[in-house]
Amino acid sequence: MTMTESAATAVRFAPGRLFIGGEWREASGGERMDVIAPATGEKLTDVAKGTTADVDAAVAAARAAFDSGVWSGLSSRERARILQRAYELMRERTEELAQAESADVGKPIMLARFVDANNAAELFEYYASLGHHLDGTVRETSGPTHAYVKKEPLGVVAAITPFNFPLILSASKLAPALIAGNTVVHKPASDTPLSALIMADILQQAGVPDGVVNVVTGPGATLGDHLVSHPGVDKIAFTGSTEVGAHAAALAAQNLKPFTAELGGNAANILFADADLDAAVHTVISAFVFNAGQFCMAGPRLLVERPIYETVLGILGQAVPQVPFGDITAPDTVIGPLASANQLEKVSAMVDRAIAAGARVVTGGEKADLGGGYFYRPTVLADLPADAEAVVDEVFGPVLTVQPFDSEEEAIELANSTKYGLASGIQTSDLAKAHRVAARLQAGITWVNGWALMDASVPFGGVKASGWGREGGPEAMESYQRSHSIVFNLAPGAAQ
Repeated sequence: MTMTESAATAVRFAPGRLFIGGEWREASGGERMDVIAPATGEKLTDVAKGTTADVDAAVAAARAAFDSGVWSGLSSRERARILQRAYELMRERTEELAQAESADVGKPIMLARFVDANNAAELFEYYASLGHHLDGTVRETSGPTHAYVKKEPLGVVAAITPFNFPLILSASKLAPALIAGNTVVHKPASDTPLSALIMADILQQAGVPDGVVNVVTGPGATLGDHLVSHPGVDKIAFTGSTEVGAHAAALAAQNLKPFTAELGGNAANILFADADLDAAVHTVISAFVFNAGQFCMAGPRLLVERPIYETVLGILGQAVPQVPFGDITAPDTVIGPLASANQLEKVSAMVDRAIAAGARVVTGGEKADLGGGYFYRPTVLADLPADAEAVVDEVFGPVLTVQPFDSEEEAIELANSTKYGLASGIQTSDLAKAHRVAARLQAGITWVNGWALMDASVPFGGVKASGWGREGGPEAMESYQRSHSIVFNLAPGAAQ
């Protein structure tokens, strides 16, 4: 089966239609848009090009479903049983999800199977488990009253997801929002809409009532703005760039809508001279080439203690070109293409500017001509100043910048020197140093002697320009709930 055939199979249940109110339908304007395969640059399939009228219809369906109580009126245990069934169906359809994600995003099939499909399923399993333990609290009061606090769903949630991890990032919003009792309108990235459509089919098959989950595909700027500012939406959950996130937050603020956002990142990975060098270099490479560097929590900035600086550069120069690169259907491929022609040009231009500004190219630094796809060779750049564009800005490609440091204090200062604060890493054999440094890093998550050690139970999210709110863990579910305090007067008629 070819890549195009496998992707066509992945959308066999509804060839690119919108999913609104439990029905598959064409866009109101009758238009469709192409989905391009990043590995070949050729058309993969096409999907419905939704309009603002379709967004209105999706929000209306979600509102009607919420107000009817068909979902929010269920006990959390009943909702949990349905999400557990969705988890089981995702396991049954792992290969279908993986093939669609691989073809749509340009992910190597091995990663799509064992990272994307696996982690997305585990999010549903985890939040289903939390559904068996949802409760409120009784509060002790000073007067003759009885007070308790209920946790209630917010209502209609707008979930807006990016192109790089469409399956995982849709699951990270859908699962906690649904277990809390909300309904959802999902707007996936226009470049990578396929897994969102499959997820809608799975959730319907699992027993999620009509109107509870809706998916509208189409142009991000038009539909996203309309959805975020829609009066029928009660909360926005957004993942994307810092610039677009700031714009969406401003629109949400006009109507005082709760807003959570995981935005850009530019994580520093601090390599101390006392680290296990073989293990550390393996971690360093994994951190910047994973998903072709299109990972908000990637490790594109390596800070190396000066005594081992040149040694590490030498190892990277030899090891990075050996990482399997290219054919996304090969089981050993680690690095695939960038997700779009636009992303390829952005990364290429930024590296070209860095080289022109004096960066030392340790390896890479150029596009790769592989069958018309959007491939960029994994690149290591050294000797850039701390204020260089490629150091302070998010490259979002398979590019690593390497800087030396002379002290623990300098490492911390360099790590915190960008506007971002999503992830960070420390490679050291000194446990006390790891705790000491981690406590001072401005990031939502810090990994020690590893990278991207993700679990559904562990929250992640940003500080500074990397956003606010958390995904994962009970913290994510809490962001889809409101507290409702109910207080009884136990001495009616008494002086207050």
